[in-house]
Formats: sequence, C-alpha cells, structure tokens
Amino acid sequence: MRAITTADAGGPEVLTVSDVPSPQVNRGELLIEVTAAGVNRADVLQRQGHYPPPPGISEVIGLEVSGTVAEVGEGVDGWSVGDPCVALLAGGGYAEYVVAPAGQVIPPPEGVDLVTAAGIVEVAATVVSNMAHVNLADGETFLVHGGTGGIGSFAIQYAKARGCRVATTAGSPDKVELCRELGADIALDYHDDWVSALKQATDGYGADVILDVMGAKYLSANVKALARLGRLVVIGMQGGVKGELNLNALLTKCATVTATSLRFRPLDEKAAICARVRDEVWPLIEQGKIRLAGETHFPIEDVRRAHEQLEGGDNRGKIILTL
Repeated sequence: MRAITTADAGGPEVLTVSDVPSPQVNRGELLIEVTAAGVNRADVLQRQGHYPPPPGISEVIGLEVSGTVAEVGEGVDGWSVGDPCVALLAGGGYAEYVVAPAGQVIPPPEGVDLVTAAGIVEVAATVVSNMAHVNLADGETFLVHGGTGGIGSFAIQYAKARGCRVATTAGSPDKVELCRELGADIALDYHDDWVSALKQATDGYGADVILDVMGAKYLSANVKALARLGRLVVIGMQGGVKGELNLNALLTKCATVTATSLRFRPLDEKAAICARVRDEVWPLIEQGKIRLAGETHFPIEDVRRAHEQLEGGDNRGKIILTL
C-alpha cells in the first residue's frame, strides 16, 4: 500500500510517498480503507523528531482518518465490511490502510461527507477530553488561543454550546472577526496586550479555563489571565517546551496548571472519549450548533505542501489529505 514515510527527522522535504506492507488486523481491531486523513500540529512535531509514537505503534504519521471498514477483527461486534467510519489513532493515518482498536472507531456525523469527517474526530476528542479534565462548567468564562485553527474554531463553538462566555486570540483583524462569527464573545489580537484586554472585557475577572496550544511562550501570561480557582490546560508546544512559572502568582489564585496528551492515553480512556464524541458532539454538529470551519484538501502526494501550509501560520480550519 502507499503510505507517507520519513527517512529522518526534518522539514516537509523528508515526507515521501512509499510502498509499505499493509497492516494486519488483530483481535479487537478494525482494518480501515482510508478515504482521507486529518493533518494536525502533532504530525509536524513527529516529522521534526519531537513527538515519537508510543511503543508498538506505526512510525507512519497520522492521528485521525475517515474511510470504510475493510476487515473486522475477531471479537468485534457492531461493524460490517463497507461501513463508513472515522477513527482516532495513535499513528499510521497517512496511508491507504490503517488498523484501529474498535473502541476508537465511530460512525461519522449524519450529513457530513467522509473527506470532511476526516478532520473532526481528533479535534473533537481533544477538546471534549480536556474540558472534562479541567471540569469546565456551563456558564464559565473560557479562553482558547488560536481561534481560527482546527482546535480553536471547534472549541469556541463547543464552549458556546455549553453556555460559556468564550474568549479567544487570533493573529489579524480578519481572523479576529472570524472568531466572532464562530461565536466568540471576546476576540483579541495576540499581538496586543491580550491579558489586559481580557481582564478589561471581563471586569477584572479573567478566565476560569484556558485551553492553550502555545506552551512555554504563553505560560506566564496565561497564569496572569486566570481567574481565582482558574485552570490552565496545555495541549500544545508551538511556543516551546520550557517556561518559567511564578508559583506565587499561581498560589494566590489557588489556580491549577496541567497538561495532557490524547495520544498516550490508555485504550479504555480513548474508547470512552470516542463514545462521548459520538454521543455528545455529533448531535451538536447534526443540529447545526457546531459549524465546521471548513477545510483545505491536498492529495496525499502533496503532503509536503500540506505541512508547509500548516506551518505557515495563515491556515484557517482543517487541512486534510485525500487518497
């Protein structure tokens, strides 16, 4: 089968279309013929050598796919060959076939085509699991950085559906306006003093929960932006991996800083997250309460251009590889 391989860590130029053996389905797994694969920041980190897959997982990049069931492993019920599906993966998605634990495979939302569906499950699982991790409550003030990206655009709408007051940051006036169109109550340009602007917009309160993809670069500012008893959850490292934390600032707010990775969670946790996405998020999409932010498609042969676009900083919505 065709798959994207990397001979070494580096820039997009290391990504190559290669012929590799097809994966073999084991007990409790499904073999999926891939229609499309979502492209994520974690894929870039893996390509650069900073985010290797868990032991025993394919070295092929790719954390989410859509497609059809090609083979049903022993002990798996409820699936038949030919069924449309989306899957949350620990790796292997940039390929014509991939195997996934059955608990991490769910039907796509009603009315969403398979190519679009390839870019939903990882974002939805990331947002839902992290909001549960920090106990986001209906009506709280929620801040997400990068409001026009895949995570940000979804998180804005998910939090609004939960009845939260939503704040976000973006990098240009048109992106700030798009965040407002997605439902953000407070949309700020991150080139400005967004911490002071957030405090002003919330009458000095700040944010109960911050979902952060930047990491070290925003650590100090995020702590300043937290309300008392606020919770910061870090899910990305675009701004570096080592930051300086003022413990006194954290202590005086009785605040929490935590970080998570969806990829390394145990299978039973991932299965529970996928079930929650199916039961809680899919109805919001089907009812129009979460509007998909659009996507840019690249054929798998153009995977280098897909990564270049994601790293360029001007991308909006989701990038998807099609097979």
